Amino acid sequence: MSEHDLPGAPQENACAGDELALYIDLEAVACPGLLVSLPARLRYRREDPYAVSLDTHIDLDEPITWIFARELLATGLTGWAGLGDVTVHRGTGPAAATLFIALSADDTTAVLRAPAALVQTFLDATEHVVPYGTETLHLDVDDLILRLFETEEPPLI
Repeated sequence: MSEHDLPGAPQENACAGDELALYIDLEAVACPGLLVSLPARLRYRREDPYAVSLDTHIDLDEPITWIFARELLATGLTGWAGLGDVTVHRGTGPAAATLFIALSADDTTAVLRAPAALVQTFLDATEHVVPYGTETLHLDVDDLILRLFETEEPPLI
């Protein structure tokens, strides 16, 4: 597979046939007025066509990964999207070029800021890997069933 640069993104971002990655500098909103830089990576894989992975702390051996729907990210570019653990929305006024991603676990919520144009570029590139509406054509249901039965514990009945 050959590597292709994502349009409008730094050189380390690549699309390699079935996978797409965008290295992006997010900002974590620590408190009002205090932003902390957070290197991250958005990933998309043809074998999991509905999902986008957001890896943070990518300099660690095991990054922290959040997985959510590609459609959630796309909808958040134009309005509010998501309930529960992940919500996404576009900023307004002076923050209109910013996409806010809120990640919640237990009683804690992290609010991340991303350049909306870069996220849009990433989503446009995912459509070249798997066009919207064709996701079911890329699912390997037999493989999913095999993976369910590979667990060491018997399935619950």
